[in-house]
Amino acid sequence: MKELTIEELGKYPLVTYTFGFTGVSDLDSAFNSAGILPNIVFTATDADVIKTYVRLGLGVGIMASMAHTALDADLVLIDASHLFRPSMTNIAFKHSTFLRNYMYDFMEYFSPHLTRSVVEKAERLRDNNSVKKLFEGIELETK
Repeated sequence: MKELTIEELGKYPLVTYTFGFTGVSDLDSAFNSAGILPNIVFTATDADVIKTYVRLGLGVGIMASMAHTALDADLVLIDASHLFRPSMTNIAFKHSTFLRNYMYDFMEYFSPHLTRSVVEKAERLRDNNSVKKLFEGIELETK
């Protein structure tokens, strides 16, 4: 099978994630760079919703590869990672939130470098730039 191109993908109705708060997504950037206006027919905040729309025949789904599981054997997965920049997921919480043990456990499960001591250190910092500096140079796992 030949490698998927942005031009080929642009020929289909697309179902993908709801764009971020900035209004411009990596998906937009990829299509704009190729001079293509994507036909986005639906957006969703959840991969299961995207897969449901694809199963209904509403379009081609663009979603994170980690969202494709053994339960999705009826769907064809085509690698498009070469078309889009990798995206990063952030964990955020209100500064005054009392974090319970299960919250710390989730953060470490989500990303092993987010140990309780590291998260507590980040909590003590006063601004987002200081938090960013705390995590500079950490090699993040990609999936």
